[in-house]
Amino acid sequence: MHRLDAARDYAIGLFRIVVGFLFACHGVKSLFGVLGGQQTVPFGSWPGWWAAAIQLAAGALVLLGVGTRLAALIGSGSMAYAYFTVHMAKGLFPIENGGEAAAMFCWALLLLAFVGPGRLALAGAFSSLRPRESRVGAVPHA
Repeated sequence: MHRLDAARDYAIGLFRIVVGFLFACHGVKSLFGVLGGQQTVPFGSWPGWWAAAIQLAAGALVLLGVGTRLAALIGSGSMAYAYFTVHMAKGLFPIENGGEAAAMFCWALLLLAFVGPGRLALAGAFSSLRPRESRVGAVPHA
């Protein structure tokens, strides 16, 4: 076993927390005009307001580790949409079209959709509160 393998789930958990926090910050910036946001997007406007709402909600869920895989998948899809509809028209590569953040969030969130929340997730705390028999895959007491 490699020395780093023992910390893998904690590294994934910390990665999830950072990515979720940063993704949620983008939503807060657009929705409320704080954290360096110059203006807010009009309520319900397509696609800006909806993208910001997805960023805030998915980012918060990923940060907390609740519904991580689904939230990460939705967030990843929204960033892929943003890249191909907004950024790619300005150039092929993210470095030339201003799409670095969209590309990085897309791939980071897609990775979390596949690997799951890791450690330090609230979903794990909730599952420990349920009776053992009701957990998926749990072995009933003999």
